[in-house]
Amino acid sequence: MPLEAGLLEILACPACHAPLREETGPETPELVCTSSDCGLAYPVRDDIPVLLVDEARRPA
Repeated sequence: MPLEAGLLEILACPACHAPLREETGPETPELVCTSSDCGLAYPVRDDIPVLLVDEARRPA
């Protein structure tokens, strides 16, 4: 799931506003918050990032 060039640079975590990084999990690709305090993982469905805090997976 490569995002468009430059898109990842402007996206931020809706909860804490930290940058996001791409990760490919076993089930679905995710955008993961880089903040050590937050760490929420947002799903990517049909190549569209779902940046809703209610849809995010909490860190383990």
